[in-house]
Amino acid sequence: MVISGFKPSFLVGIEAIRQAHGSRLARLAGRRLTGFVLVRFAEDGDWFADCPVVLDFDGLQVEVCHWKLDELSIGWDTIDTAATITGWEWFELTPQWSHSDERLAPFVGQELCEVTLLEWRPADHDLAAGTVAVEFGFAGGCLRIVNGLDENRIEVDAAQPEYIRHRLGR
Repeated sequence: MVISGFKPSFLVGIEAIRQAHGSRLARLAGRRLTGFVLVRFAEDGDWFADCPVVLDFDGLQVEVCHWKLDELSIGWDTIDTAATITGWEWFELTPQWSHSDERLAPFVGQELCEVTLLEWRPADHDLAAGTVAVEFGFAGGCLRIVNGLDENRIEVDAAQPEYIRHRLGR
């Protein structure tokens, strides 16, 4: 599959992600979420969670994509969501960009209060230990893009207590 402009740079671990993207993520605070885009299949509307979740904060586009058990790519203004997704002609479903999602829609128009990196650290042994999620905190609640074990997962409201919070300062 070809997503125009998408050139992921996957990182592993909280320190690598914080060093590469922490200050830029922190500077998003104070901006409004003005839109979002994700990939759904045209035939049934199902979300294709392997593709990046694209969030627009007052014209600054953040592209979040989890892969494998522990890799996370954060991109900035690279994906052209107006371009058709290609390379899936062999498959029976057609991926396309969508501005529809019941979890993300309530946050559109809200000002971002803070961004936090969350590190999954459960008490017991867990294959997902060490994975990093990105949490966007708004006055009206929180939105997280987490590792769903080789794909993205979107969560809202309070994070599970097994996460260690790494607040990003301004």
